Amino acid sequence: MSKFNRMHLVVLDSVGIGAAPDANDFVNAGVPDGASDTLGHISKSVGLNVPNMAKLGLGNIPRETPLKTVPAESNPTGYATKLQEVSLGKDTMTGHWEIMGLNITEPFDTFWNGFPEEILTKIEEFSGRKVIREANKPYSGTAVIEDFGPRQMETGELIIYTSADPVLQIAAHEDIIPLDELYRICEYARSITLERPALLGRIIARPYVGEPGNFTRTSNRRDLAVSPFAPTVLDKLNEAGIDTYVVGKINDIFNGAGINHDMGHNKSNSHGIDNLIKAMTSEDFKHGFSFTNLVDFDALYGHRRDPHGYRDCLHEFDQRLPEIIAAMREDDLLMITADHGNDPTYAGTDHTREYIPFLAYSPSFKGNGLIPVGHFSDISATVAENFGVDKAMIGESFLDKLV
Repeated sequence: MSKFNRMHLVVLDSVGIGAAPDANDFVNAGVPDGASDTLGHISKSVGLNVPNMAKLGLGNIPRETPLKTVPAESNPTGYATKLQEVSLGKDTMTGHWEIMGLNITEPFDTFWNGFPEEILTKIEEFSGRKVIREANKPYSGTAVIEDFGPRQMETGELIIYTSADPVLQIAAHEDIIPLDELYRICEYARSITLERPALLGRIIARPYVGEPGNFTRTSNRRDLAVSPFAPTVLDKLNEAGIDTYVVGKINDIFNGAGINHDMGHNKSNSHGIDNLIKAMTSEDFKHGFSFTNLVDFDALYGHRRDPHGYRDCLHEFDQRLPEIIAAMREDDLLMITADHGNDPTYAGTDHTREYIPFLAYSPSFKGNGLIPVGHFSDISATVAENFGVDKAMIGESFLDKLV
């Protein structure tokens, strides 16, 4: 019998809690990540008021310097720790795959100087549309449509760009390149980037609308990922007939593997929370695991280096946390974590190599406190032990610490 009948994992995308021990091996615009600290620098520079996460123990997580505006609780209602990444990467897929028990020893390919001519030419031949060569480099998603959107509206050319992540992104105005056509082009791009020297984690369709000077990206984004290279704990649960509900881009990140209930993409973090609560309160979800990604922290504020917006986004989540808790049953477990950092005060616009916070709460808890510092994959090992399935490649369960 499971210790917790249902487990709910919420990933606050990019909400790191301080540089990892190997952070200096990773760089941002030529600057090593060793001084990065997403939560710490937000708290210090613009203030942070997250009383509900603080009550669970966020301010108790061990750090060299305490979070400036998130006090430690003398008697928290949950358990807390921070977790370190083993895998060689600091991107979304690497973080999520490790959370589900995989060890990525060879990072995906990235293209700091843009994609090779061979890839662009193949996409042109398939689509019948030219590619804007000047956009072919790491670019902010909002800046690239500001710079090249007017040209696309005039010529119908494709805006293809990348980032520090192993991704190929195609931005298209929905009135110029219809969604169905954009998705077909992205599916083709996916088919030619499955092997080195162009093994990419994701192809991302980035549709937008509006007029020059007032372009807005829409919620019709689509991510085309590669499938995990080995079974994850999601696969183990699915094979055992256990419900796996996902919210947001989780289905894309795992290419559907191990997922038997998809609650759909999020239009916003708030919409994602609505979908999570919808799953939690469903009469059909009696036993199993839910996995939610809330991406606005990363996509809207981290990459755009907007600490005020990032702080406000954290406040919004914290204000809605009581609703999530209210949807829990007595034998549910809620886990809150992240997948990497993205310090909005740091150099460049890339993710940052950081520890991630981990908070756990259940109405059934009799105890509270700190869990020993571990690794991302320990989450999946804990889920696996709870539901009586084998763990994946790596991870050590801390289920016995949650009492």
